[in-house]
Amino acid sequence: MNGQQERGTMPNITVELLAGRSLEQRKAFARAVADSAVEILGARLQDVRMVFTEITADDVANGGVLASEDASRAGVVAALKRH
Repeated sequence: MNGQQERGTMPNITVELLAGRSLEQRKAFARAVADSAVEILGARLQDVRMVFTEITADDVANGGVLASEDASRAGVVAALKRH
């Protein structure tokens, strides 16, 4: 298969998101990613499987700093808490 996915096999996509995204945002994201999998991978739309995992700002670190303690991410974390 030369490193390429065989046409028709089911892609399994795992998405980690900071908690707080709305259902509408998840739906729109899922559709956009599924449409891309169809276009790029040749998968059938109904075979694109996606699993969302919510994480908190205490569960992820960027550059060795927890997102909950990273001043450069404070606005994003605060915005998600408001949803």
